[in-house]
Amino acid sequence: MVVSAEMCCFCFDVLYCHLYGYQPPRSPRFTNDPYPLFVTWKIGRDKRLRGCIGTFSAMNLHSGLREYTLTSSLLCIEVYFMPLSAQLEEINCSSPGVPCKLGLKKLVRSWCWSYVIWNVGVHGIRIEFINEKGSKRTATYLPEVAKEQGWDHIQTIDSLLRKGGYKAPITNEFRKTIKLTRYRSEKMTMSYPEYLAHRQHHHFQNGIGHPLPPYNHYS
Repeated sequence: MVVSAEMCCFCFDVLYCHLYGYQPPRSPRFTNDPYPLFVTWKIGRDKRLRGCIGTFSAMNLHSGLREYTLTSSLLCIEVYFMPLSAQLEEINCSSPGVPCKLGLKKLVRSWCWSYVIWNVGVHGIRIEFINEKGSKRTATYLPEVAKEQGWDHIQTIDSLLRKGGYKAPITNEFRKTIKLTRYRSEKMTMSYPEYLAHRQHHHFQNGIGHPLPPYNHYS
C-alpha cells in the first residue's frame, strides 16, 4: 500500500500553513514517486463534501499533494463555504466530533467495453462522451460515490453524464456510446482531531516550544 497517514498529515500541514501564513512544510519523508491522485475534504459531523479534485495523470506525490490540497480546499471558498480558516478555529476550539476528513487515492485503471462492467462500491468510473454539440466531455466519480448515494449502474452513469454537462435526454442507445474506464484506489482518511493528536505526539517527542500545529515534523 502506497498511501499513508503521513500523507494526510502533510496535506493538513500544507493547508494550515497556507491559511495562517507560516512557511510551507518541507519535503516529507514518504515516497515522491509519480501516481494519479485525488484529494478530498469533508466537513461537519455529517461529513459534507468540501472539495474533491485530482488528476489521472501521474504526478510526483510531494508536489501533487501540495497542489491539490490547496486547489480542492480553497477553490470555492468565497462562493459556497465558510472560510476554512474560520472552520479550523471552530474545530480547534469547540468541536469534539469528526469535522474534517481527507482521502488520498492511488488509481489502478482498466478500460471497459460496456458501461455496466464495474462494481458499485468497488470501482470508481471515468467516462468520455460526445455531447449534444459534438464536443468531447469527461467526468468521474470516485469509488465511494455511487454506494454513498444508493445508486445503481444506470443512475450513476446518468448522474455522471449530467455532471459532465450533457443536457439532452439520456437513452440506452446513447449510454452504449460512452467510453468508460473503471479504476480501484487506495484510500486513507484522517480527521482534524486525529491530525492534532498526531502533531502533539511529535511535538512532545521533539521538544518543540511553539504552538501546535505549525510545527513541521518533516524538517
